[in-house]
Amino acid sequence: MLHGKTALVTGSTSGIGLGIAKALAAQGANIMLNGFGDVQGPQAEVAALGVQVDYHGADMGKPAEIADMIARTHTVFGGIDILVNNAGIQHVARTENFPVDRWDAIIAINLSSAFHATRLALPGMLAANWGRIINVASVHGLVASAEKSAYVAAKHGVVGLTKAVALENATTGVTCNAICPGWVLTPLVQKQVDAKAAAQNISNAAATRQLLGEKEPSMQFTTPEELGALAVFLCSPAGNNVRGVAWNMDGGWAAQ
Repeated sequence: MLHGKTALVTGSTSGIGLGIAKALAAQGANIMLNGFGDVQGPQAEVAALGVQVDYHGADMGKPAEIADMIARTHTVFGGIDILVNNAGIQHVARTENFPVDRWDAIIAINLSSAFHATRLALPGMLAANWGRIINVASVHGLVASAEKSAYVAAKHGVVGLTKAVALENATTGVTCNAICPGWVLTPLVQKQVDAKAAAQNISNAAATRQLLGEKEPSMQFTTPEELGALAVFLCSPAGNNVRGVAWNMDGGWAAQ
């Protein structure tokens, strides 16, 4: 379905981003990976799906590095058909105690990076009259949780950006939508489970049930594979008129 297309997926060396990259690759899309940590492993996983894969280590908090990544993707693959803005970080603290540098970093990486990548990818998509911009927001782009002011603000911002970009391009072949996961068992969330278990001296399984029980009625994690399948749908012909949507895959979290 996506043979001949190129997808740039930010924050894609693990977790949700890698799950989406693999799902798009399975449909034939060439992939530009981005992120920190192990690179060779994710590259091999994507390449095993029979597509071309490259990597750029842009720090998503730095606009100049984002611009370089976009330029390299154009050089290597000839353009960007699908942009998945997924890179994100987290910090938990009450607002009056929230470190200013953490606030700035979360806004830069979780929100501003999506703007910078989008503004740079759009001209090529519009010239081709086909493009898919998928912003990985969060259920926290729809509802809030305490002690996550920066993350909630950034993700609400991502949902707003999604709607604005969708409206600006509504008469073109370029769509923009957001995916809003609830709990996904990524390395980021595993750290929260581990911290909860350690703080309360309970088992990891008990900490997991407690974490899910607080917010997610289904009592199960959403998987990167499920999110990847949703991204594939948004890139399919069936997604042609899905525009400006914040699609939550959250086990009922926002329905409460």
